[in-house]
Parts: sequence; C-alpha cells; structure tokens
Amino acid sequence: MKRKIDAYFLEWKRNPDRMPLIVRGARQVGKTFSIRQFGKTYESFIEINFATNPEYKNVFSKSFVPKDIIQQISLLNPDFKFLENKTLIFFDEIQEFPDCTTSLKFFKQDGRFDVICSGSMMGLNYKEITSISVGYKQDVTMYSLDFEEFLWAKGYGSEHIDSIFQHLIDVSPFSSIEMDVMNERFLEYITVGGMPSIVENFIKSDNYSDTLNMQRQLLLDYEEDITKYAHGIDKAKIKNVYRNIPVFLAKDNKKFQISKVAANARSRDYIGCVDWLRDAGIVNICYCMSYPELPLKGNYDNTKYKIYFHDNGLLMASLDDESLTDLRQNKNFGVYKGAIFENVVAEAFVKSGLSIYYFKKENAQLEMDFFVRDTQSLIPVEVKAKDAATVSLNNLITSDSYPDIQYGIKLCRKNVGFNGKFYTFPYFTTFLLKRWITERSK
Repeated sequence: MKRKIDAYFLEWKRNPDRMPLIVRGARQVGKTFSIRQFGKTYESFIEINFATNPEYKNVFSKSFVPKDIIQQISLLNPDFKFLENKTLIFFDEIQEFPDCTTSLKFFKQDGRFDVICSGSMMGLNYKEITSISVGYKQDVTMYSLDFEEFLWAKGYGSEHIDSIFQHLIDVSPFSSIEMDVMNERFLEYITVGGMPSIVENFIKSDNYSDTLNMQRQLLLDYEEDITKYAHGIDKAKIKNVYRNIPVFLAKDNKKFQISKVAANARSRDYIGCVDWLRDAGIVNICYCMSYPELPLKGNYDNTKYKIYFHDNGLLMASLDDESLTDLRQNKNFGVYKGAIFENVVAEAFVKSGLSIYYFKKENAQLEMDFFVRDTQSLIPVEVKAKDAATVSLNNLITSDSYPDIQYGIKLCRKNVGFNGKFYTFPYFTTFLLKRWITERSK
C-alpha cells in the first residue's frame, strides 16, 4: 500500500548528513510495514523488536557505542549482516525500551549505519528517557491514511489527484460524474477510516464485512494501552475522556466539557488526561481562539477546546449500531452528521500539517468551525453538514472588526464555486486545501 511517508524515507536516505530517524504514530497506522518496505532499498536490513524479542534490551546494558551494540546483537543473532554504509537498523516498539534512543547520538557520530526507531506514541514518554540524543536525531509523525492515500489504494493515480486540484485552482465545477464518484469514494473513506489493515480488508472484500468489528477491536486495544502505558495519571479519568468524545461531538456546540464527564469534575483536574491522549496520537485537540486575528499560535484559550478522534473510523466505531446501520444502508448520518464531517475535516487538516482552531463568541451567535491561514490573512473555514445559511462566515468576512480576514472557505456537499466572499469546495477536496492555500499565496 503506497504511503506518503515512502517518499519521505527516500528523501531522508538521499541526505548525506541524515540523522537517525524516530517514526512516531498511533497504534496500527502502518509504521512497521512502511519501514520494512523501505528496508528493501538496502543490501542489509536488520529489525529488532523490543516487544517480541525483549532479550535485545540487554545489548545496551554496558554501552551505547555502536561497535559494542553490534557485537552484542551479533551474538544473539549471527545471521545479521552489518555492512558499512549499506545497512538499515530498525529498532521497533521502542516504547518498550525507550533508553535505546540514547544510542542514536553515537550512531550519528559513527556514521556507518542508518538507524530508524519506531514505536507507539501512546507508550513513548520522552521524559522517561535517560538521554534523547538532542541534536542527533530527527522525528517524524506518521498518521493513518488520508483521503489521497485512500484513493491510491483504490487505484486512482496522480493524474486523478491533479485533476481534482486543478478544479480548485481554476474554481471550475466538477462534472456530475466526477461529483458522484468522488462523493461515493469519500463516503467509503468516512465509513472505513484510514487504518491500513481496515482499508485493505475493505478493498479486498469490496464490502463492509468485518470493518466494524476491526474498528471496535481497535477501540478496545487503545483502552488496554491506556491501562498499560498511562503512568502518573489517573487512568480512569483518561478513559472517561476517551469514551465521551462522541457524546460531545454529537452536541450542537461540540465543545468538550469536563463537568459533564463526571460529577463535580473540573477542567484543571483533567488537563493532563487530554494532553496524554493528544500526545499518544489518539485525538486531535482544536482550541478556541481568543479572538479571530493573527497570529494563530498563542492566540487561544487552552481551557476551551473540542476533541476529535485522530481517525474517523474510530468515531464511526463508537456510534450506536442503529446509526451505523442507517448510514451504511441509507447513507443517513442522522444526529451525528455534524460530528462526522467536522471530525474528518479536523483529521484532514492535521494530516496535511495544518493546526486546528475554532472560535465561538460567548453569549453571541458568532462562531466558526476552523481557522487556517495563508501568508497574509486569516481564513475561516465553515463545515456545513447540510445546505444552511452561512451567517457567521459572512459576518467574519464583511465586518470591519476582523481586518485579518479577507475571504473564507465553505466545505459542504456542493460543487466548486466563489461568490466574491468565500470559496465553496466539496468535502472530498479537503485534503488538498493546504496545497491550494500555498499555490494561491504565490
């Protein structure tokens, strides 16, 4: 399955001054598979998994120097071939033994072997690492499939992606066939999510059989990992937050309120729990802006936020059976319509490298789902689950109170268009918005 990180790996390998790489990401987003595929570009690929082969933890007991580590590894497995400048060493599941990252500084200084580490963000707490080789490593986060990767998996090539993008650049409507096909593909993606094994099962079977079971098993796996890896924080509180995400997303304002999770609960008592879920890669946090103006970073209230699942498939798995049956059979999103579309947009933004913020003016009707920016202006993004009025979007653009806002974007099931104030784009184009903003800013 083609992934965007494949190109990242090749670019990293071409860099003569490359540093050891740490690939972080939530459980089952495809880290190990992609690294193994990349390992085929080397003459020798050595994989050490600290979860399945804990005996390898002992190779670091006396020294973090590559010569000593290689000697110890060779004793455990003499079949491993360490060819200078032709070998990739892969340390997997490093959350089981984070101290191995101390060796990265010395592997960089040695320079004879390429090293990649990977592990679940859920169990990887850098505060517990003796030394994290600051300045001698490179970090990259891997996510589940975005919609573009999903289209690749379905057989669509770069020419199809470029064609979709050109419609945005030219502000030219899609044909009815293009709209029907892409809306159908996007509905599949919304329902299945982007976890590689689930996508692969869906494509091979050409139906939704086992999809829900696989999604719900992943939800349970995450809960088990919370129990296993959450140290120094109340695990019950983390689970309470985790389990209540769909409840608040189904509400009109979607704001996460800790006071509704447990009786007499206070936000400050749960801040560490929310941060833990974010750092684990399970959720995306969307903070409320203090005021709709630039800059984005630093201009928000960290006590007001919305929480979205990092993969829409997890949100789907958390819904009740009746809602899921109605969606699959009748394509009816019911009361969760707004939650689902907001979650998938937030997910697309994060995967494309955009930070997510929203705004809601207390005791007033002015609110906006998301904000992004180009080089000169703040861009409000409204997510419309149904074709309703865009009062807030119009007010933000036309009011003299918000000089940083020059235009806006409306995401919905309608075709491409521009009314002089805001652009209208179909949902399925969301993954291209950062590319569109960059191109438009040139």
